[in-house]
Amino acid sequence: MLLNPNFLINSPLEQFEVTSLLGLNAPILGYFNLTLTNLALYSLVVLFLIVSIHYICNNETKLVPSKWSIALESLFASINSMVREQIGKEMYLPFIYSLFIFILIANLTGNVPYSFTITTSIIVSIGLSFTILVAVTILGLSIHKIHFFSYFVPSGTPFALAWLLVLIELISYLARAFSLGLRLFANLTAGHTLMKILATFLYQMFSSSFIIAVLTLIPFTLFLAIMILEIAVSFIQSYVFVVLTSSYIKDALQLH
Repeated sequence: MLLNPNFLINSPLEQFEVTSLLGLNAPILGYFNLTLTNLALYSLVVLFLIVSIHYICNNETKLVPSKWSIALESLFASINSMVREQIGKEMYLPFIYSLFIFILIANLTGNVPYSFTITTSIIVSIGLSFTILVAVTILGLSIHKIHFFSYFVPSGTPFALAWLLVLIELISYLARAFSLGLRLFANLTAGHTLMKILATFLYQMFSSSFIIAVLTLIPFTLFLAIMILEIAVSFIQSYVFVVLTSSYIKDALQLH
């Protein structure tokens, strides 16, 4: 969530724009252009936070685990339980856990004022879901070979309706590449837009007379409650994303 000092004249949607922070143009190799955007910068920040958290919470050299270690282990156990229930094979646990942690840290980082939420970038969210669909399709083809295409033909389908149902199932299957990412993108974008609008309104109220500023403390408590809700949404959307991903992997393994 970005809070620009000049947000009174800016659109609430400007916080989602990918902008160039640093640029380097060099007349080598024909034309060399290297640009660091806010999306790239915060992607590196998210990666650094993930590595740092797991390094700090490492229990290999500690006799008594810290509270952070216990919290991270509990989170890992929850994801492990979900993977065993959804997929039934723990070999996919590293991928699901890494995906969950990446989305979670990215979402939480975006709740910090003056920061950028990389999961509100349609390129990141759709890119993740599209990559997952391609990987799941390759997984299904590698396991079931040509029998994988029976997934698009429901059992007991009359031959006269088979072509229509295959088309419907194919469209539904391809829609996963967009629905998974759009759900993440839309929920976070809507929440951050609401926060920006409310922050603009509260700033105007606090900048007015003393009496109005005191009365503004009432809606400000509501603003704080919405901030807490936005943090909860960060967890929920991360969990929903990996639950649906696990469901897609299960479909590829069992052709359900």
